Amino acid sequence: MKAHDGMYIGGEWRAAAGTDTIAVVNPADEQVIAHVPAGVAEDVDAAVFAAHEAFHAWAATPPAERAAKIAALRDVLVARKDEIAETVTAELGAPLQFSQMVHAGVPILVAGSYAELAASYAFEEKVGNSTVYAEPVGVVGAITPWNYPLHQIVAKVAPALAAGCTVVLKPAEDTPLTAQLFAEAVHEAGIPAGVFNLVTGLGTVAGQALAEHPGVDLVSFTGSTAVGKQIGATAGAAVKRVALELGGKSANVILPSADLAKAVGVGVANVMGNSGQTCSAWTRMLVHTSQYDEAVALAAEAAAKYGDRIGPLVNAKQHTRVRGYIEKGVAEGARLVAGGPEAPRERGYFVSPTVFADVTPEMTIAQEEIFGPVVSIIRYEDEDDALRIANGTVYGLAGAVWAADDAEAVAFARRMDTGQVDINGGRFNPLAPFGGYKQSGVGRELGAHGLSEYLQTKSLQF
Repeated sequence: MKAHDGMYIGGEWRAAAGTDTIAVVNPADEQVIAHVPAGVAEDVDAAVFAAHEAFHAWAATPPAERAAKIAALRDVLVARKDEIAETVTAELGAPLQFSQMVHAGVPILVAGSYAELAASYAFEEKVGNSTVYAEPVGVVGAITPWNYPLHQIVAKVAPALAAGCTVVLKPAEDTPLTAQLFAEAVHEAGIPAGVFNLVTGLGTVAGQALAEHPGVDLVSFTGSTAVGKQIGATAGAAVKRVALELGGKSANVILPSADLAKAVGVGVANVMGNSGQTCSAWTRMLVHTSQYDEAVALAAEAAAKYGDRIGPLVNAKQHTRVRGYIEKGVAEGARLVAGGPEAPRERGYFVSPTVFADVTPEMTIAQEEIFGPVVSIIRYEDEDDALRIANGTVYGLAGAVWAADDAEAVAFARRMDTGQVDINGGRFNPLAPFGGYKQSGVGRELGAHGLSEYLQTKSLQF
């Protein structure tokens, strides 16, 4: 696709207020593929004004009509899925097949789910002698990351539109072309002018202006816990609604009764997907001491198969950061059984699929989010020990439990301090709420729980 040199505001592409631009780099070969405008506070002002002007008419639109518009948007995404995949591959570096299946496929599923929910959701209910209404919050400021560029956009914009809110989107500066393509899809789907607006720019400039803007009623942010804390503090000072989907350090708990080979193989695959750039990735593999050596050997063998099958990291900063964590793991005494810090290619931000053994729970690589293709294998003595380790970080986003039967796995999962747990390799469900405990965030995305984030409650007594 051709990059736009303006912002999508009020249903049209407008010239940016400033002249600065952001270079979009292909992380596979480090070549600049496009430039987009670097938005400033004036651009955010214009977008918020447009969203505010469009809000009341969109909020008053019957849910069935909003549902039809979201369905039309879904259909455009289906028609352009190949272009979406190619765009994500160009600016994120994901292998094309992964982009087709996940980066293009999942947002289509999510958009479709909200087309259905918008038509069926109970926006009104009777409670005793009262009628309770669920009404849209207002103007939403959506700030999205680069790791799943279209999915994260759709997971915010679709429920916001279903609720009757209007949106200003500030996407990650590394993947703005996917956001521009989404704006084109919104326009093609016939969503009214001002209901969706796009401002590209740096997080410290455009993102901060959006989070602080008095005309924004709710800020929905996905990204690092450090930035999430800042946005939460800003929103709290303004008594403004906030939804935060932040970091993770998820545990993959393999109980002794589980199919060890399957659990290890799927666990390694989970971390290698998207080159490890997944906040919910099961980066800590917990194995009973009696099976530990076998699990390490299986994990090393599994990781070796991914050498040419994963893409690069998104940029030079992430490349340096992840390699630094690998070096830190070695320095703290963990044992490399696959991969390492050495760059596997001369060009591109590639990191070798890496597996550490002899990792202890207090090590940096077992506590901090690495956001790369790195698995840490930790031994445990019994279930209480496994639970202590699994719950022993500041995060609580996701996880997995493997056992001989689901009931055994569920009993353990119910004791985990985390927002989502896959049982014996459970499949992705676009209707299931996603979000974290502790410092992994506030609020939920996807399904009816994700829709409710964009609603506020009014009750009438009779």
